[in-house]
Parts: sequence; C-alpha cells; structure tokens
Amino acid sequence: MPKEIIINCGIRDTRVAVLENGELVELYLENQSEQRLVGNIYKGKVSNVLPGMQAAFVDIGLPKNAFLYVDDALENVVGVDDLPEKVNSKTTIKDVLKPGQSVILQVAKEPFGTKGARVTRHITIPGRFLVFMPTVDYVGISRRIAEGEERDRLRKIAHEHKPAGTGLIVRTMAEGVPSDEIKKDIDALAKLWKRIHTRGKTAKPPTMLHKDFDLLHRIVRDSFAHDVTRVVVDSAHEYEVVLGLLEESLPQLKDRVFLFQQQRPIFEVFGIEPQIEKIVAKKVWLKCGGYIVIDQTEALTSIDVNTGKFVGSTNLADTVLKTNLEAAREIARQLRLRNIGGIIIIDFIDMETADHKKKVLAALTEATASDKVKSSILGLTQLGLVEMTRQKARLGLADSLLRPCPCCEGSGRVLAEDVAGSRIEGELKRFLETSEDPAVLVQVHPLTAGNLIGMNAANLERLEKENSKRIFIRGSLQMKPDEYKITLSGSVEEVERAAIPVSLGEVHTLLIDSSHNTRPQDGVARIEGYVIQVEQAGTLIGQKATFEITRVHRTFAKAKLFTR
Repeated sequence: MPKEIIINCGIRDTRVAVLENGELVELYLENQSEQRLVGNIYKGKVSNVLPGMQAAFVDIGLPKNAFLYVDDALENVVGVDDLPEKVNSKTTIKDVLKPGQSVILQVAKEPFGTKGARVTRHITIPGRFLVFMPTVDYVGISRRIAEGEERDRLRKIAHEHKPAGTGLIVRTMAEGVPSDEIKKDIDALAKLWKRIHTRGKTAKPPTMLHKDFDLLHRIVRDSFAHDVTRVVVDSAHEYEVVLGLLEESLPQLKDRVFLFQQQRPIFEVFGIEPQIEKIVAKKVWLKCGGYIVIDQTEALTSIDVNTGKFVGSTNLADTVLKTNLEAAREIARQLRLRNIGGIIIIDFIDMETADHKKKVLAALTEATASDKVKSSILGLTQLGLVEMTRQKARLGLADSLLRPCPCCEGSGRVLAEDVAGSRIEGELKRFLETSEDPAVLVQVHPLTAGNLIGMNAANLERLEKENSKRIFIRGSLQMKPDEYKITLSGSVEEVERAAIPVSLGEVHTLLIDSSHNTRPQDGVARIEGYVIQVEQAGTLIGQKATFEITRVHRTFAKAKLFTR
C-alpha cells in the first residue's frame, strides 16, 4: 500500500504523520521545550534499594528518581561497580545493587504522572540496519524478515562482524542490504558505545552519557524504508537535513524526498489536521455505520464495539460479524495511531458461533501485524472479552495532546495549552498575513494566553517580529483552551487603548479571584480579562479589595492595596 511521511516543522514543535493509503496511522510530536528521555543513557547513583518491591530508585539527574526493577538490573553490564559475576532467578535486588553505587542505565519508559522514568541496564543503541547490544552476547533477526535464506545470510553477517561479547538485532531495513553496508553500521555503533563507555568510567553521577537523536533523525533512521513512496517536508532547512542523512545511509532514496512550497499549511493540504482532531474523541465511527468507544484509564484501556446505525441486510449474526471484523481492523489502527499501551480489553458484540469468534480474532491479529510496537493477543475470557497487551515506552498521544480540565478539576480533559497555543499561533499568523492593520487584540483562555506570551514575553516578541505587527493578548475564562477570538484590529493606539483598560494612579475596587502563580502572597484581579497583580492580597481571595495601579504593562498591571 502507498506509504507517505509528512513532516511539519514549526518554530516550537515538529509533527510527523505517517499515512497509509492516505489514512493517518502514526503521529509523532516533539515540542522544543520538552525533552524526550527514552533511549538516553545515564550514569546514575542508587538512592535506595527496596527489597519488598525487588526494585531500586536511582538518581540520574531528573526531577524524579528513576525506577529499576530487579529483572532490568540482572544484565551482565560492562562498567557497573561490584556486579556479581553470576546471577540467577533467586538473585534479589540486594544482591545486585546497594545505596550509593554507580550504575550505567538507559531510559526504557518516559516518566508519567507521579512515576519516574523506568530504566534498564540492558543497553540498546539503534542504527539504520541493526540494534547494538553491548551487554549481551546474542544475535536476533527481525520477525518481519520472513524468507529463510535471507535470515540465514543476515545472521551469518552479524556473527561475523559483531565485536566479541556483544549482541545485535538485525532490523527489517537490513533485508537485501549488502554485507559491507551492514558492517559499516556495526562499526559505527560499536565506536559510539566505546565513547559512551569510556566517558562512563570517569563521569561523576548523576550525568547523561548519551542523548538519542531528535524526532527528524529518528524518523529517517527508523521509518524511511523502501516501502515509503515519498517524504514531504515543509521546511527548506529540514529538507536539506533529511537529504544529508540519506546521503550517508540510503542515497538511492533521496529522489523520494520533496520540499513542500505551498502557502497553505501542509497538514491541511494532506487532510491530516481533521484526522488529528478525531484522535482525542472517545467515539470512533466505522464505515459500516457501527462505532467503537475507547476509554483510557491508568490501569487499562477498554474498547466497546457497537452496531450503531448498521442494520445489515441478511441476518443478525452476519451483521454482528461484519461490524466486529471492521471494528477489529479499526481498533488495531487506533491503538497504533494513539500509541495506546499496556493492558487492553475489547468488548466485541456477542457472537454465537465459534467460527465467527475465530475470524474476528484472526482479523485483529492480522491488523496488528503491521504495528512496529510489539503486541500480544491473549484470546477470549470467560466473559467473552478479548484481552491483549501492547508495549508501552512513551506517552500516548492523548497524554501529549490533552491536559486535565481546569473547570471540572480533572474529571474531563481539554487540549494542552502548548498544543492549543501552537495551533492558535499558526491560525493567527495566517490572519495577520492578510490584514493591513498594524495591531490586533486576541482573546484566549488565560492558560493559553500565558503560553502565547511566554516567559518574560519572549514568545510574544517573537510573534510580533515575525509578523511585523503589534499583538495584544487578553485572557478570558469564558474561552476554551483551544479557542481564540480577534476582538479588535486597527491602529496601534486604538488597539492599545482597548487592550489596556487601566492607567497609572487609578484606584479600583475589584474581586481578588486567585493568588499569583509565582508570588502566592500577591492576589490577582481582572478587568475584562486583563490581569492586575495586587501586592499582599493573596489572603483576600474571594473578597473585594481597593487598590491603586502602580505599574502598567502590555499584558498585566501591578497594584498596591489602597490606604487613605
């Protein structure tokens, strides 16, 4: 099937969409302000060992200590202090680690919520054609390489060229690749590990020894294979970067890379933006008229299948089978697209015959086969539910795109302020390109306003410089986090008068509705969304206070409690 990779390079984030037959199947997001940790290698120090949990907490220099299970600590790792020469199934965490011990670790799972990153001593360093494993003596071949002779050829090459005492996993991309190209990849990965290991001997923990590539490099390394018909990039600089990366590994694929030069946003042209909006929806409609409902909790994900509008044309059993078969394929796509991991329970519509149940399980198995992330279908429970698991290494898209709703205190979720800010920024830029007025007043939710303004108004200044316009931003609790409204467009003087409703020396009596974010001793009052920081009013929340304006800024004013 036609496979395309569409890359949108924004100022604040990079988005990569993978399309199959024009349909979105994978979406990757990377914000410049957020660091990806999976794949990074650290030298850490054991903070404490917990025999009752058979685990240890390790300080690797992050806000929260990393979590190391005993099974992840039993690798014969080079460069770890006082590791027992032999370990077995009876080995406990106390036999392997002790407080204060230095250890080289790799992040296997991102920190999430109250949980720190999960780490392992089993180091894996991915290359274009192989994954290098310096801590084990083993050769594996990707299960996607099915042809027996090719598997034997690749296994022979791997054994012949791998450094003694190390391991390799031959990736799908190595299929048909000449021996010298594979050797080149092995040599490069071995040199990289040697540099990491040498630094680890002298580095003082906690410290990072190796940082994995950014999103663009990982996509070229991990996803750009011969089955990709084209890659489209909307940035001239990143377009050249992709070509440069391919020049080193697969120059024959360079003619499949294209620079997008239209004025309209690339994700709109390829129909990706509407598909992204559906990712966060609980209900997903099927083409037949049925639908599935996806509910994610911390413990597991449940998926319910319903016939919906589909009434069939023959009999009930046939209608149920057709709905379940289409649902099985869509569920596999949604798991891959939303990057849902962990335990998954699927409640298909009840089927009467064993043959129909077998067909649905077979359809689900076939549909998940194209997913690069490992999943296991465990079968039907006594209640008729399908149990399956999918490996979980990074945050699901819902956790990246959404935040707990501030209105209902977390029982619902809304678009994250950085995602909303990035989207509004793009739409605002398109408006300003067509507007002749030199200034504009934009109304957004207060959280989104803070994101658009940025620390010390740095982001707002960048926006103004890029668009050669004066931009005034006002917060409003009546707006949703992903909404915005251009309330006024005109001269700088006209818009400024409307945007800043107070003057120096004025006295106001207003409700103190909250405490200040960084100075809790101060209170916050508002006039039509314009923020006034009132000194020493943090104890007056919920009460009216009289204060005098002492300083006026574009985005907020300062005041002191009024005394006669």
